[in-house]
Amino acid sequence: MSNKQGIKRKVVFTIVSDIELLADRIITDAVRNQATDIHIVPRRNDTLIQIRLTNKLIPRLCLPREECDRLISHFKFSANMDIGERRRPQSGSILYEIGGSLMGIRLSTLPSNNTESLVIRLLPQQEQIPFSQFSLFPSMTRKLLALLKHAHGLIILTGPTGSGKTTTLYSLLNETAHMFQRSVITLEDPIEKNYDTVLQVQVNEKAGVTYATGLKAILRHDPDIIMVGEIRDSETAKIAVRASLTGHLVLSTMHTRDARGAVYRLHEFGVNWLEVEQTLIAVTAQRLVELTCPFCKDECTPFCHSYNRWKRASVFELLSGKNLCATMKAAKGEKNAIPYRTLKDVIRKGIALGYIKESEYERLVYDEETS
Repeated sequence: MSNKQGIKRKVVFTIVSDIELLADRIITDAVRNQATDIHIVPRRNDTLIQIRLTNKLIPRLCLPREECDRLISHFKFSANMDIGERRRPQSGSILYEIGGSLMGIRLSTLPSNNTESLVIRLLPQQEQIPFSQFSLFPSMTRKLLALLKHAHGLIILTGPTGSGKTTTLYSLLNETAHMFQRSVITLEDPIEKNYDTVLQVQVNEKAGVTYATGLKAILRHDPDIIMVGEIRDSETAKIAVRASLTGHLVLSTMHTRDARGAVYRLHEFGVNWLEVEQTLIAVTAQRLVELTCPFCKDECTPFCHSYNRWKRASVFELLSGKNLCATMKAAKGEKNAIPYRTLKDVIRKGIALGYIKESEYERLVYDEETS
């Protein structure tokens, strides 16, 4: 081997090592700050690295444009994504080990006018929220657990991205696997947390395992409870409803603004009203709210011993029983909907009791009177 070839290989190895070190430093910094997401945003002359803390994006680093391209390629290569493809969105996932703990990382690329951007969702694998501390109000925890006693039916969790729907599903499944000793099978894209108590199936469209084909195969695998990562199209909605009609309890998520919206969305997907009435047990709408610090009341100072701790909790809007029946009749135009406790009411209660910051009401509640 000539000296020139040796020098060239050494330079390439040094560049790769530097990119690996930079990637590790970005992930480690985000984990130490208890961030939920990392945003790598290309700009005209440089690249901005941001992390999401609670509900705010905090700038952490600026990189040269060419260094950003190598960094995104490194993450894509680690997640078995197509490095050469930059014209279409891609997604992938990998497992990272940081300080002896496993961290699941979900990657999503998006083409933009300035090459492509990358968002990384951080998913701690060994962090499990006790079910008793799951909801801000314990009465809602008991109601959610009572829903799992049904032998068949459909339960839908709604809310925007990052509201904690998947964490809720995992907690419910983990609890039911221990308490009721049922066979639980999940169908996810991607698998965000690995659990030994449930059988998890990864959606792989290239291999022909879509939500629709995966659900058909799962039905032949003798499950008691099926968890579908997301109902996102007509075919998945119809198969999920059929699974619940044939004696299975189906849990899934859907992107709607409130619980009532899921009823209308099922009808939009082509599920007839009779099947909705026969299968739908409950719909929840969920939000993550920022709690007030008992010591500082407002933003924590660096001297507060609870600084940088996880200070969020889930609040729920639950639509079930008579309220759900009345909502379905209202959706068909048969009668007017009856009022029930919405997210707006729950957040107001939390603020009145001093648990939730007042600013959360303006951030989370859509008030039609002020629009």
